[in-house]
Amino acid sequence: LYPDPPVRLIIEQTSLELAPGIVVPTTTYNGTVPGPLLSLNPTRHAVIHVTNRSRKPELVHWHGLHIPSPMDGAMEEGSPMIAPGETGTYSFLPGPSGTRWYHTHAMAGQDLAAGGYSGQFGFIDINDGRFPAAYDREVFLAVHHWNGALCDMGAPVSDQMVCYQHASFNGRLFNAAEPLRVKAGEHVRFRFVNASATQNTTIALSGHTFRIIALDGNPVPTQASVNVIRLGVAERVDAIVEMNNPGVWMLGATSDAERASGLALAIEYAGQHGPARWLAPAYNDWDYTRFALPDSATRPEVDEIIPMVISKRFLKKDGMDEWRINSQTFEDAPVMKLAKGRRYRLRFLNASREDHPVHLHRHSFEITAISGRPVAGLIKDTVVLPLYGSLDVDFRADNPGRSLFHCHQQIHMDYGFMRLISY
Repeated sequence: LYPDPPVRLIIEQTSLELAPGIVVPTTTYNGTVPGPLLSLNPTRHAVIHVTNRSRKPELVHWHGLHIPSPMDGAMEEGSPMIAPGETGTYSFLPGPSGTRWYHTHAMAGQDLAAGGYSGQFGFIDINDGRFPAAYDREVFLAVHHWNGALCDMGAPVSDQMVCYQHASFNGRLFNAAEPLRVKAGEHVRFRFVNASATQNTTIALSGHTFRIIALDGNPVPTQASVNVIRLGVAERVDAIVEMNNPGVWMLGATSDAERASGLALAIEYAGQHGPARWLAPAYNDWDYTRFALPDSATRPEVDEIIPMVISKRFLKKDGMDEWRINSQTFEDAPVMKLAKGRRYRLRFLNASREDHPVHLHRHSFEITAISGRPVAGLIKDTVVLPLYGSLDVDFRADNPGRSLFHCHQQIHMDYGFMRLISY
């Protein structure tokens, strides 16, 4: 297996112009948001040199890849931090195929310019040539929210604790972004990632529907068309849109406040002009079960079921909410010892009134139940656990070493919502 030419990423401070007169200081890869698109061959080793020109130790997580723990980019798994002024090297055989991404895995705490709040993210495209749909062109779009502050600041877009002033596709606000120009009859493959630190979002394309082809880079067993896409933090969605309704339309957040903060993009057909038109979707039809196998599918046997009860204690840690799994914070919990080759079911119960996009490093899992309803065939690495909801996800212990499990909301991860498994 011969390596591809090395990739070089530079972590550096950047003044990012979201729109004329709106500039945010942030940290980026190679000075751009998103960082460079990394097209990796699953049959050739990737070698990536990362130089840290920021003022803090950093590291890069290769989200969704099944690679060794030291290369995964999580300090808790044993990946080394890259000190300011130093260069670190990641080398691995990339896979599985599909839409993956890379991002910082540094803690942020109350520094809402660090970690996932920054501009340190980019797409990874791993292509084995077996994508299950035809299309004419593809467009990569990364959602991100900017200028986060604790919610007494009154910004227009917020989760439960962090508020944001701006939101963007690919680092540009709606009023500053060039339209996406399309032709009637084209089939466009949109590849979305929610690269925000804490904010889940729902998006729609006025006058059109999305045919969902893949979730988190993995082909779905049942392709279905929907009016909206819900993107939890760190989730990816591949969707085909048939451009069959000429005009100038708006792709954007279904939330009026979120669109007003910048999360929108004009879709302009050839020969059409004028302001982008927004039509609210008739209803929200996003549901993981639409893309799964039929209810009659048999759930596989598992070797062990592991309960994972999610709860929080209000304002208990540095004035922030403290998050717990089975009544333990990350600092207090032992490493979960598993056995290689066994199939495990994580049974989540969310005892909080917040959604949690939960992510398992270095593995993919199959969703096998949603609110007690059996499903099959949906393979993901991040899934939204709804408020007061339940989920079962199964995975095989087939990638030895340490693996981190956590909520991908930065503020939840930083304040206790993590666990390590090892085998």
